[in-house]
Amino acid sequence: MSEANSGKTAAIIGYITIVGCLIAITMNMEPKNSFARFHIRQAFGIHVFFHALAIVFTFMGVVYAPFVLYILYLILLVSGFVQASNAKTKPLPFLGDHFQKWFTFIA
Repeated sequence: MSEANSGKTAAIIGYITIVGCLIAITMNMEPKNSFARFHIRQAFGIHVFFHALAIVFTFMGVVYAPFVLYILYLILLVSGFVQASNAKTKPLPFLGDHFQKWFTFIA
């Protein structure tokens, strides 16, 4: 079985809410899978980035930006989900490479 096929379940679960991402991190503890790790880092980055911006926009009192942010969040999640299910490891646009560097604690 290839690396992508054995880690596909954990990779896909990572894109289903932040709780799913935490579950995927624990699923990938033993045995470690590089395909799952890649997608878990991408998903974790999407979730953290969305929640951080949501908090900032809430305190700033910005009214319509959260709607745009939520649509972007959904687009990125669906994009990552589709890539994980197709066994591809292409980083997400703009921040995908940074997520791989920033979240090295996800092993």
